[in-house]
Amino acid sequence: MSIQRVEPGPGQESVWDYPRPPRVEVTERHLVVAFAGEIVAETRRAHRVLETSQPPAYYFDPADVRTDRLRPSTRHTFCEWKGQASYHDVVVGDSVAEAAVWTYLSPTPAFEAIRGHLAFYAQLLDCLVDGEPVVGNEGTFYGGWITSHVVGPFKGGAGTAHW
Repeated sequence: MSIQRVEPGPGQESVWDYPRPPRVEVTERHLVVAFAGEIVAETRRAHRVLETSQPPAYYFDPADVRTDRLRPSTRHTFCEWKGQASYHDVVVGDSVAEAAVWTYLSPTPAFEAIRGHLAFYAQLLDCLVDGEPVVGNEGTFYGGWITSHVVGPFKGGAGTAHW
């Protein structure tokens, strides 16, 4: 299967220009995460992880998150670059978004900057970047945030596992 890279326009990035292994960088974009009508996280001092073929994943300092709305999950996954991830459910009243948040409590040295920071699945929550609604990438494995500033195609949907 041939991947057809979308050429980025002015002010856009192509996920095919992101590095492998991934890079972590600071961002001052205004990020908001809401669930069941309540803001559960908001920041202008996050980190974003950029990896070839994937939209950016944003990691929030716990000080910018309503951690009282998080409940530990039994889910764990492993990333070849970052290490083992632990998950949390988001709970607002009777509404629950299961395993909607992940964190690396003991990341590899290259990702020390995101130790204990919290990332959110836009597929399960309402997320904004500088006021623009985010689209979560397809599938349930990657938690990238798609906005008008990033072009693909994006890994994660059906048939993309071997890109």
